[in-house]
Amino acid sequence: MTESDGGLEKVAEVLNWRDSKLFSAAERVALEYAERITYTDRQVDDALFAEVKKHFTEAQIVELTAAIAFENFRSKLNPTLGVEAQGFCMVPPRKA
Repeated sequence: MTESDGGLEKVAEVLNWRDSKLFSAAERVALEYAERITYTDRQVDDALFAEVKKHFTEAQIVELTAAIAFENFRSKLNPTLGVEAQGFCMVPPRKA
C-alpha cells in the first residue's frame, strides 16, 4: 500500500471498512474473509468462498489465508511471551 492508493487513509479506516468508500470490492471480500477466519463464532461458508474466488486466484487465496492465519497466530503468541511491538508499523490515530 502506498500513499497514492490511499494506504494511510485505509489503515485509519480499516475498522470501518464496511462503510468506508476507500476499499475496493476485492479488498472488502478479503476483509470479510479475514474476519470470518479470525472470529471463532463465524465461518467461511460456501457463499463467501465463492466471492473470494471471484477476486483471487487459488495461489492468492492460499497466500491470503496463510497471512491471516499467521497474524492470528502472532496475536496469541506475542502477548503471551511478552513480545512488544518493534515500531515498524506506526498506525495513525483513530478519528474521533
